[in-house]
Amino acid sequence: MSIRTTRRPRRIVSALILATLAIGAPSAASAADDDELDQTIDPNQTQGTGQVVLDRGHVDFGPTLNTGEWIIQIHDDTASPSYWRMLEDVVLKVDDTAKLAVPDAEAYSFLGQEPGTEVWVVPQTRNADVVWAGWNTQEPNVLDQLNLGTTLSVLGVQGPGDVIAYLQSGNFGEPEPLWSTLEPFPQQSWIEVNTHTHANWVFSEPGIYLVDIQFEAELNTGEAVTARDTLRFAVGDETNAEEGFTAVAEKSADEAETEGPPAESDPGDAEDADAVEASDSMLGAIIWIVVGVVAAVLVIAIIVAVTASRRAKARALAARAGKSQADAEDQADAESQADAEDQVDAEKEHGE
Repeated sequence: MSIRTTRRPRRIVSALILATLAIGAPSAASAADDDELDQTIDPNQTQGTGQVVLDRGHVDFGPTLNTGEWIIQIHDDTASPSYWRMLEDVVLKVDDTAKLAVPDAEAYSFLGQEPGTEVWVVPQTRNADVVWAGWNTQEPNVLDQLNLGTTLSVLGVQGPGDVIAYLQSGNFGEPEPLWSTLEPFPQQSWIEVNTHTHANWVFSEPGIYLVDIQFEAELNTGEAVTARDTLRFAVGDETNAEEGFTAVAEKSADEAETEGPPAESDPGDAEDADAVEASDSMLGAIIWIVVGVVAAVLVIAIIVAVTASRRAKARALAARAGKSQADAEDQADAESQADAEDQVDAEKEHGE
């Protein structure tokens, strides 16, 4: 879409955490889910390494400061002990066990799918057979240093279909869309510090999805911080999750416009280059002409000086020997002419 708009930030409050998945048969949130949402993250939680595909269990993404800088990480709580992982090392696999039919109700028209259409759903409430993905602002250093909260921006999505995230409070509450590929990006939500939230993620087609996200905030010190990264989903049994690790997000039209169009060859540039080359050639020719003229002048000056010197010397010798002045000067001129010819020959050899 060519239009870029920014949604008004929504306040995601803890009351919405008790929401249930309305696609398919509704069920009340369990006490076990409440206990899991009321989590405390170990300040000494290990930093995980290596690539992992997570298709079951509890995961959150969110800002962290445990590495010494404001970045986005995955809180991998699928097993014990839990780990922090870099987003580039995690692919969230959504198998066909997550498929559900879109309800025949106007309230779900924002999904952009016909009623009865099967879609893949990462649920807001735990389903033991589907990865349970949410977000939190509970990393201990974030709790200590974050001022009030942070803005989560979804900057764009790359994938074969549409992706919609929404919240729903209780069995009969109206669904509240958070962000959707059916609307222009970026789309933003305000998240308070010490928040742990899960939502419904709906994918319309199988394949690899890359979700470009960003967290912006102000720390207690007044420092403004920003982190941007990519969530990776592999949807459908037939999708190879390993491809999620190598998938590269394409730049949005806005980013490409900001960076400017790629340099194109201008016919005028070639003409300018030819003109410069011709100018350089002409300048070189002029320089050599000047050098030649200077050399000729020097030769003439040498001839004149040598001739004058020879004549003076000849007159002096003639006076001693009793020769006529004319004979002495003729002899001097002959010697000067010979010297001049030798000098010209030497200049020619030097030039070659």
